[in-house]
Amino acid sequence: MKKIVALVILGFSIANCNSQTFKVSEKIKLPGNDGWDYLAVDDVNQHLFISHGSEVNVIDLKSNALITTIPDTKGVHGIAIANDLNKAFISNGKDNSVSIVNLTTFELIEKVAISGKNPDAILYDAFSKKVFTYNGKSNNATVLDAITNKEIKSIALGGKPEFSVTNTKGLIFVNIEDKNEIKTIDATKLAVKATWSIAPGDEPSGLAIDLESNRLFAVCGNKLMVVVNAINGKVVKTLPIGDGCDGVTFNPKNKLIFSSNGEGTITVVKEKSPAVFAVLQTVKTQKGARTITLNKTTNQLYLSTANFGEKPKPTAEIPNPRPSIIPNSFTILVVDDKK
Repeated sequence: MKKIVALVILGFSIANCNSQTFKVSEKIKLPGNDGWDYLAVDDVNQHLFISHGSEVNVIDLKSNALITTIPDTKGVHGIAIANDLNKAFISNGKDNSVSIVNLTTFELIEKVAISGKNPDAILYDAFSKKVFTYNGKSNNATVLDAITNKEIKSIALGGKPEFSVTNTKGLIFVNIEDKNEIKTIDATKLAVKATWSIAPGDEPSGLAIDLESNRLFAVCGNKLMVVVNAINGKVVKTLPIGDGCDGVTFNPKNKLIFSSNGEGTITVVKEKSPAVFAVLQTVKTQKGARTITLNKTTNQLYLSTANFGEKPKPTAEIPNPRPSIIPNSFTILVVDDKK
């Protein structure tokens, strides 16, 4: 009898898991006609920080209303939230700087010029109280002391770095896009500890981590998600995802991984165990929605995009130009699990 009950419960759990249906539940319109990159949720204050051209938009997630805009962030890429220090660190790609703002007043604390060129992704590591910017044109990471706001070191990475995560225990992981690798950085020694190939993954961009199972999730330009053992660097599994991915996030509550694909989809992957993964759903979003972030409090997902016009003709200087953005169409997509 106990076996029958256990099987019924197991069957119900699997059916319940497979019944999860994610969809776009809301669209938040924002002013401005520039491009975008990463988003970040301040879970403590329930604010969403959005990179947008040369400024950062901030939305109150209780009302989904724009509450402020942080100016003078030229070519902004990423935002790193440090709630324990009440700071946000913003990477400004076009003037090689990091803007540091107060998380509650949004006032500028300091704008720090860094030695790295074209800072893109940015990470705050609470374990070491360090900030890492990943610099696309100098192939290195710039390290700031998050308390003093001073640059303390530059770490050569041997290739173009993309997104990064921390294991919260002294190790930092970063995708190297043009080498198809993950570099492991010792957050105390501030040096590369290991280099792992993620073949057959090609051009990895977004990266997420399951801290409990020690699994890394790298999304790649050849439409693969590569699951990597964060202890030894071994590839555990590869799964198919949509085209044009640039971001991925992991929800530890339900063990779901979400790949945001610029083609206009989210690939939802279920971690059934540290060795077993399966694609659960392909969610329709909107073309251009290639970066993603998770609200850990509400389990909602947020993605940036806009409507596009015609693609310009290629030139020698710009062989693969991006299509123009239709004015006043910049939008944040809110994705929910609607059962």
